[in-house]
Amino acid sequence: MSRKFLFALLLSATALAACAPQQGRLASAAPPPKPTWAFEASDVPVDEGYRFGLLPNGMRYVIRSNATPKGQALVRMVVNAGSLDEADDERGYAHFVEHMAFNGSTNVPEGEMIKLLERLGLAFGADTNASTGFERTTYMLDLPRGDPALLDTALMLMRETASELTISEAAVARERGVILSEKRDRNTFALRNLEDQLQFLHPRARYTNRIPIGTEETLNGANAERLRAFWRREYVPAQTTVLVVGDFPAEAVEAAIKARFADWQPAPAELQPPAGPFDPKAAPREDVFIDQALSERVTISRDGPWLKEPDSLAQRRENLLRQIGYGIVNRRLLSRTREGNAPFRGAGIGTADSFREGRATNLVVETIDGGWKRGLTTATEEYRRALEFGFSQAEVAEQIANSRSAARNAAASESTRSHGTLLGAVLALVTDDVVPDKPSRSLERLEAFLPEITPDAVLAALKRELVPLDQPLIRFQGRREPIGGTKALREAWDAAIKAQVSKPESKAAGAFAYTDFGPAGQVVSDVTGPRFGIRQVRFANGVMLNLKRTDLAKDRISVRLSVDGGNMLVTRDNPLSTQMMNVFGQGGLGKHSRDELDSLLAGRTVGMGLGSGAETFAAGATTTPADLELQLQVLAAQLADPGYRAEGEVLFRQTINNFFASLGATPDSALGAALGGILSDQDPRFALGKVEDYRKLTFPQLKAAIGDRLSKGAIELALVGDLDEAQAIAFVARTLGALPARETTFQPYAEQRERSFTKDRSPRLLRHNGAKDQALLTLHWPTRDGEDLKEAIALELLQRVVQVELTDTLREALGKTYSPGVGASTPRIWRGYGTFALRASVDVKEVAATRAAIRRLLEELRKAPVSADIVQRARAPMLENLDAVLKTNAGWMGLADRVQSKPDGIDRFVSSRAIMTALTADDLLALARRYLDPEQGLEVLVLPEGIEP
Repeated sequence: MSRKFLFALLLSATALAACAPQQGRLASAAPPPKPTWAFEASDVPVDEGYRFGLLPNGMRYVIRSNATPKGQALVRMVVNAGSLDEADDERGYAHFVEHMAFNGSTNVPEGEMIKLLERLGLAFGADTNASTGFERTTYMLDLPRGDPALLDTALMLMRETASELTISEAAVARERGVILSEKRDRNTFALRNLEDQLQFLHPRARYTNRIPIGTEETLNGANAERLRAFWRREYVPAQTTVLVVGDFPAEAVEAAIKARFADWQPAPAELQPPAGPFDPKAAPREDVFIDQALSERVTISRDGPWLKEPDSLAQRRENLLRQIGYGIVNRRLLSRTREGNAPFRGAGIGTADSFREGRATNLVVETIDGGWKRGLTTATEEYRRALEFGFSQAEVAEQIANSRSAARNAAASESTRSHGTLLGAVLALVTDDVVPDKPSRSLERLEAFLPEITPDAVLAALKRELVPLDQPLIRFQGRREPIGGTKALREAWDAAIKAQVSKPESKAAGAFAYTDFGPAGQVVSDVTGPRFGIRQVRFANGVMLNLKRTDLAKDRISVRLSVDGGNMLVTRDNPLSTQMMNVFGQGGLGKHSRDELDSLLAGRTVGMGLGSGAETFAAGATTTPADLELQLQVLAAQLADPGYRAEGEVLFRQTINNFFASLGATPDSALGAALGGILSDQDPRFALGKVEDYRKLTFPQLKAAIGDRLSKGAIELALVGDLDEAQAIAFVARTLGALPARETTFQPYAEQRERSFTKDRSPRLLRHNGAKDQALLTLHWPTRDGEDLKEAIALELLQRVVQVELTDTLREALGKTYSPGVGASTPRIWRGYGTFALRASVDVKEVAATRAAIRRLLEELRKAPVSADIVQRARAPMLENLDAVLKTNAGWMGLADRVQSKPDGIDRFVSSRAIMTALTADDLLALARRYLDPEQGLEVLVLPEGIEP
């Protein structure tokens, strides 16, 4: 487990991503000067494809010219200013400034940045975003085109953020409402649990009082002058790095960066205050946090001093040994979750950096309600067993196989690494001083180091980093107090740490048993489509195979299997027939448990599992040419001999109990639980049902429901990527093509395709158990299915138009909600059935005003055509998305999947751009009048318990 993983887990990245130090800054002596880039002081060779630069004003930049995907680019600006930089009365200011970056600057009037980007094809949120953390703020633009003018606009906007923000008083007042709405939305059981956890672990640390969202007091006290002061103090060239990765010449990008940023005046960069203190000598203590939405968890923690270990070749070898050690312990813990009477739902151990000031080892144990003591005892036993007896050669070999496979895969696809992969590697340099090297060189070093990786070496490395869990901090979270309270927690730990442990039992190695499915199937049809070159093969047993070779991702093959059935087997009489498919893979195979499969398939790039979709049972995976045959063997084995083993049932019941126990904890969970039933007049196929019915489900029932489809249902397989077509056909012939004869077409399921939208449009009121100021207002209308392509695209465009208008109104103009949402669904699953929905998360006091604002917006949309500018802002990102489809294997898979059973998919794709381009504001007006009548919308309002509407 990586040094940072568990700390990130404990801090809950979701809660911190958009959220905030003592009086002012801490005085400290200046540290010795750091090199401009970490690789200047490291023996790890840097990937020569990057271009690094430093402007005279102190701003750094990184450029990488790359063509995967073609014609796109990622632009980032990282400012080393986060919530740690805030004084006590500035809490939330770093995040507030991030918001103000979208609200006016010297050359971009307030409210125009998002509009400008939308006109250029960037969608707000998807392509245009920012995030604030403890240590830094990151601004993100994803460019859909390799257009120099678009790149210049992106860099212009980054420069505006860096030095040209206006931060007007009026804009601050409006944005304050949005930020308070965001703070309100994030005030969930998860955040409250996190805050309690941080205070327990490090009660004197600065970071525990710097959750980035800030406090109501400081946010309400923020004004333009104070925010500008924070921004000017922190946003200086020496704390800023601009990164551009994409399909542009590096020389042109460098010139553009210099042109935009060279005249940014330098300013002193103040030291960021420490995040701690972190106390390795903290006295043992316990904590209990109760919330009805929380699953039961015990965390054992102990802090240690920070290990200053700069990135080097020797350190990477050390890190690999540690990774293997943690991997083995966690693999043992995973095996325990797969027992028939599993002691815990999940468990893990790891050591993580606490910023650059300490480190902490954490043992985390997730149990069923009331099972904490047994779970803690068992997990502690495995922790002690590892430290006392070490590891076996077989365990080390399994972890080596996985590490080696990952390294080989990365090296093989080195020439087609995506923009995101290359950006992630260099961001690790910018934020953590990890040198980005070529995967091929990393693989060479790994191969050379393998003979030195022994069980003894692994254990020694693990012990060098792991902080012994002596007299640890113990924290319990759950729905009800542990019997005996904190005293019982400590007594259970003390007993577990003193109990005798035995040497681990060795497991006999085996071989994968599913390599022979009988005589290879015969090809009876083989044609290649004229438009996109998708090869369509049919075997004598009825299996359909679709092939598309691409060079978009070297040494990668995308796999998608579709088997007739899926949720078409769900009926009013048996509405839960496919519910257990989400643990189908955990049931293993007839000859191998899932745990055995993890060992047998170690080091191989294969996926396992089969899920239930609307019309089919489906499996998706990414494999390599070397492992394609094994991947197909696994898929064929899942159909021919599924295991339905008891451990899958155990996991299902544990998960479903936890799911139902947390319903109603937030407005969203309350809505999600009830909406399907409301819209369908409680049709049991779409209503949630009772937990008691889920608890009665068994694998024998699942087998009875789906067994016929797995053995006889039509199969369509799509393979896309770096494949040898003849070899792929031969592999399929020996696996899926060798199975007994199957139905040659997917069943129509005519009766199952009937779905109605309730005619009862009276308002519905739901209740949640979360914060008393949280309300969720939603409106729903019936539309139509997606058979009429023009109308389906028009409804999607209308959805984008309403999203733009709703965001402009509720977020930007009124400041009532952080993220209003609009959704349009036109599936081709249900005859005549589709939906259109609006949602706004608001303060309970703002429900009436929000409802009135939404109604006014709907009336305006139905009164006259929207402006040409609104249509362009909505349509431009849609067109860019459409143009990008065939730049990735995932996009090609969208065409190749089901191309034989649904051949009109290619025609619909080809026609989509012309249809989208031809749509007019008058077309959208007609749709709004047809479907979005405020009087016909079904309002579903979610309020807290005890609050009257």
